Amino acid sequence: MANIFCVEDDNGIRELITCALQSGGYTAEGFSNGKAFFQRMQTASPSLILLDIMLPDEDGISILKRLKSETVTQNIPVIMLSAKSTEIDKVTGLENGADDYITKPFGIMELLSRIKAVLRRSHPAEPEQPHVLTLQKLVIDLDQRMVNFCDTEISLTYKEFELLSYLVRNRGTAISRNRLLEQVWGFQYEGETRTVDAHIKTLRQKLDAAGCQNFIHTIRGYGYKIGG
Repeated sequence: MANIFCVEDDNGIRELITCALQSGGYTAEGFSNGKAFFQRMQTASPSLILLDIMLPDEDGISILKRLKSETVTQNIPVIMLSAKSTEIDKVTGLENGADDYITKPFGIMELLSRIKAVLRRSHPAEPEQPHVLTLQKLVIDLDQRMVNFCDTEISLTYKEFELLSYLVRNRGTAISRNRLLEQVWGFQYEGETRTVDAHIKTLRQKLDAAGCQNFIHTIRGYGYKIGG
């Protein structure tokens, strides 16, 4: 869920915006001045910032310049809010790094739509994960949770399937036993690394029986890898 900071000195407008954002499915925090905003930025990083230009202490353009000059904040998208509607005001905001400029008064639906568009541009969707993994003649169907080698199905338990899939996704990379415990059994799992060794043993036996031999390599004193 995107967290949005709104820097606006008008209490009524700020409360209206934060309520609208929360109704729109976002989390929102409001600040009446630049000092309070930068204090909060020391402990949290928002997904997007709504920034008024006319503020009681430091003006919005100055705040924008500070944000864009710092490595840790320069990529946070910013939408300027202002009663100033002249072309030069908009150009000043955009040329200093703002992602959009909304003139007051504005409609809530327009605001939410513009926020959605900026977030979509700034945080593109991650590429869809493949539904099928392959390694030579080994085929792993993630949707059907089926494993085949040379058209012969290999019956695996739930954890064996997850373990094999993780190794194939990270083919050629040596993965520690502790990392496998975290990724396959979960961060809260309190078992020992011998659990990994036991599952690797049975997984190898099933792969070998299907003719898929020597796929999983032991990295002595560390863990395992597949391929590479």
